[in-house]
Amino acid sequence: MVQYYWNPNMRPMPMQPMQQPQQQVVPPQVTLPTAPPRRNEESYIENILRLNRGQPGTFHFSFEHGDRQTTSKVVRGFVEAAGRDHAIIREARTDHRFLFPMIYFDYAEFDEELNYFDQAPR
Repeated sequence: MVQYYWNPNMRPMPMQPMQQPQQQVVPPQVTLPTAPPRRNEESYIENILRLNRGQPGTFHFSFEHGDRQTTSKVVRGFVEAAGRDHAIIREARTDHRFLFPMIYFDYAEFDEELNYFDQAPR
């Protein structure tokens, strides 16, 4: 909403004749050099788990709440998926699936060699 206050000392502005619109100058397109390609993945735990989907392992989680019997969980199984803040683990014996927040993840033990990122210097 616009406020209007009458001012007796205010004079109306004279009307300006319409001006022709000026042509806009378009600068030429410039191609900038691109940065060297980066690796798609970095060595964060969730990315390492993702690289090793389907490999058998033992996954250890601990929790600060609950009684003494439920402050930790060990799951023998396979990584089905891993995201920035969670991991989905399928238990081998029961085929039961767990969705664990990564804040509770302690460590994992794998039976086979792990897939990992290329360690060649850049």
